Amino acid sequence: MRRVSHVTVRKRLALVLLIGFLTFLVIDARLGFVQFILGGKLTAGAKDLWSRNIPFEPERGEILDRNGVKLATNKSAPTVYVVPRQIENPAEAADKLASVLNMPREKAYSFLTKKASMVKINPEGRKISHEKAKEIRTLGIKGVYIAEDSKRYYPFGSYLSHVLGFAGIDNQGLLGLEAYYDKELSGQKGYVKFYSDAKGKRMPGEADDYKAPVDGNSLELTIDSKVQTIVERELNLAQAEYNPDGMIAIAMNPNTGEILAMSSRPNFDPANYREVDPKVYNRNLPVWSNYEPGSTFKIITLAAALEEKKVDLEHDHFYDSGAVEVAGARLRCWKRGGHGSETFLEVVQNSCNPGFVALGDRLGKDKLFKYIRDFGFGQKTGIDLQGEGKGILFNLNRVGPVEQATTAFGQGVSVTPIQQVAAVSAAVNGGILYTPYVAKEWINPATGAVVSKKNPEAKRRVISESTSKQIRYALESVVAQGTGGKAFVEGYRVGGKTGTAQKVQNGAYMKNNFIVSFIGFAPADNPQLVVYVAVDNPKGTVQFGGTVAAPIVGHIMRDSLPEIGVKPSKNQIEKEYKYPDIKTVKIPNLLGLSKEELSEQLENLKLDVAGQGDIVLQQAPKAGVKVKEGSTVRIFMGKDPEGNAKKDN
Repeated sequence: MRRVSHVTVRKRLALVLLIGFLTFLVIDARLGFVQFILGGKLTAGAKDLWSRNIPFEPERGEILDRNGVKLATNKSAPTVYVVPRQIENPAEAADKLASVLNMPREKAYSFLTKKASMVKINPEGRKISHEKAKEIRTLGIKGVYIAEDSKRYYPFGSYLSHVLGFAGIDNQGLLGLEAYYDKELSGQKGYVKFYSDAKGKRMPGEADDYKAPVDGNSLELTIDSKVQTIVERELNLAQAEYNPDGMIAIAMNPNTGEILAMSSRPNFDPANYREVDPKVYNRNLPVWSNYEPGSTFKIITLAAALEEKKVDLEHDHFYDSGAVEVAGARLRCWKRGGHGSETFLEVVQNSCNPGFVALGDRLGKDKLFKYIRDFGFGQKTGIDLQGEGKGILFNLNRVGPVEQATTAFGQGVSVTPIQQVAAVSAAVNGGILYTPYVAKEWINPATGAVVSKKNPEAKRRVISESTSKQIRYALESVVAQGTGGKAFVEGYRVGGKTGTAQKVQNGAYMKNNFIVSFIGFAPADNPQLVVYVAVDNPKGTVQFGGTVAAPIVGHIMRDSLPEIGVKPSKNQIEKEYKYPDIKTVKIPNLLGLSKEELSEQLENLKLDVAGQGDIVLQQAPKAGVKVKEGSTVRIFMGKDPEGNAKKDN
């Protein structure tokens, strides 16, 4: 038997000890790594396994008008959560919950016995009233929790509905500005976190964690609620009078692109969108709809002809026989028999189709379509709203004499309302095309500080200031002396253009079915407001833009201009009255007049006399006010021994 030397034994013992030491060192290092390096992470992971989060939803950012009026805000609406393992008597708890939440007992029981760490009672327990939340707390059921939540609230109902859009039950933006700016409005969720063991029982000695939600930023719009209210009122009145298939209205600041008001019919209540046909709320007509513009498009042809110096409005003449032959096609004027000999200013005032065919011919198709595209047609304006259309233009290679002629007076092309408003604004503001926009600035709800701000975006110069000045004059004369007379507003210089477009269905023009429109601006010497109104198939009336749409724009202008700080002007073009227009007369100063003298002053006015005496002491309305012919003036007669009756009242 071989004997092992002492040296060999010692070497083996040393090797074993070394291996043992190294093994211990590795284990110790690993324990230290787990203890000191991974300890926090593992503890947090373990706590996550034990934790149950009750979410606290952030407040969705409010949407305000430019004056701070709340158009979309939030209402507190608690939500019920259940931790099934903490429910001690599911049957009894189900009876109580079902009674308060008006839900089947079996359904409540299924929530309370689900194999899940936490369950949301949906939909009966979603966004409930505070009264119901209080009832549930009073029940004292262990494992039932009330989480803070909110729901979207639209204080003005259907007001501005297509622009605002709506948010869903989870406060997610689904349509309109709510969807377009959902990320900025949403905010970040918070929570209350408590800890429970494997059986779902709350762990003693573990304090609850709370993370506060971060509310979404508030959005201030360019919308002016005062102007919007006026627009909504006028569309409601027109709806009642004409029962149209639809209506559109846009009001914009032509010098910035800021949308001051936007509305359409049919509209809807954002809070009840589930009860509305999706075709209604999915179509924001002012930016979505495409149709032939009719004569409002003549403004673009006029701008191009003036800029290219193809016409002198007051010295060039045109003879309108009632129709013009173009490549074998007979294109008629709206007036049977035509307008006869007229200046081109009268061509504009009379909205004479053959006259605009002549202007298009002077320009040629290349120049005409260049200006049409420069004014933004055939492309999206870039407005910050969903679903914008871009219209349809002829391919230049397919434009022949007839297509050129019809395009010149607004037929055969398809445009959107917002394109028309942006283009006409460029035509009258000095020649600059702006991008329309609705979102003005973002505000931190906690501090009130402005986070970011949108500035006007000028795309390009389309025409010169001198050309724009001529257009303003021509279109002011349309309202004072032409087809737009019903948009005339006493004291304000309003310009504009009528439009009457036959609707197309299955490639053919419909009979007795028109979209009638009017686009106006004021003051004509320094435009601050552009208003476009289109009425689709008005019933029970003559379907002309000057008859239906022009008065609506006139009323909106009359009431909106003072609200945005525009003062009346005395330098109006004198209105040319036509049947059945009612003339206006200026109230004379009647103070101090005798009964005999009154009859000489009031040929076109009625008199309502009160008081005893021989001299007029008071009158209403005051001297200088313009009223409709035949209006009543109220006076108070008396004696004035001091002789002060002639003073202004």
